[in-house]
Amino acid sequence: MPPSLLVVEDDDAIRTALRWALEDEGYAVAEAVSGEDAVRQVRAVVPDLMVVDLMLGRMDGFAVVREVRRHHDLPIIVVSARADTHDIVAALEAGADDYVTKPFEVKEITARLRALRRRARPASPPEPRPVVLEEVPGEPLVLNVDAGTVHRGDEQLALTLTEFRLLCELAAVPGRVLSRQDLLTRVWEHGFFGDERLVDVHIRRLRTKVERDPGNPRVVVTVRGLGYRLDRR
Repeated sequence: MPPSLLVVEDDDAIRTALRWALEDEGYAVAEAVSGEDAVRQVRAVVPDLMVVDLMLGRMDGFAVVREVRRHHDLPIIVVSARADTHDIVAALEAGADDYVTKPFEVKEITARLRALRRRARPASPPEPRPVVLEEVPGEPLVLNVDAGTVHRGDEQLALTLTEFRLLCELAAVPGRVLSRQDLLTRVWEHGFFGDERLVDVHIRRLRTKVERDPGNPRVVVTVRGLGYRLDRR
């Protein structure tokens, strides 16, 4: 079965161009012309991936992403005519995995979708190999890479795919600093046209879930001027 993809875009010309290009790439494409339409479709049939325009009218793309993220962890790319940092950060914090600013080349969208699909595809069957990232009596922070889980004590933490991949990349080289560009290449699989704000926003979201005190992180730490490092404690 071809992967299913929902394009949420109120501009007919852009939506049609995306559909044609994505169908040529092998996707089964559905279209939504509004935020409300998108939410209805996702409730009926959950797609494998989504491309969501931010400026949609009454229910904008921010609201669509937040609503989808309440129930599903499918990869989401947002597109926006505005490259303002506030809009980009708000979209990522709403739960988007990546963003592209308009005008864009369709091949950039397809390249980023391919990267998201590779990240979502399990490399091997699950074989539990837990790694304790923070030893706290009764509430250890435990990463199980192959099972795709992170636990704080008995509670499984609800990380998105991107947050999980970031944690895995940092945990693979504990004590070593990874620059934002390193993480862009490792996690998003794009470098020179990637925006380092992607990394900062997702690290901030990751900390709210794995750190006992996100304002004073002890596991995922910032190394000023260099990047981020994972400290096993």
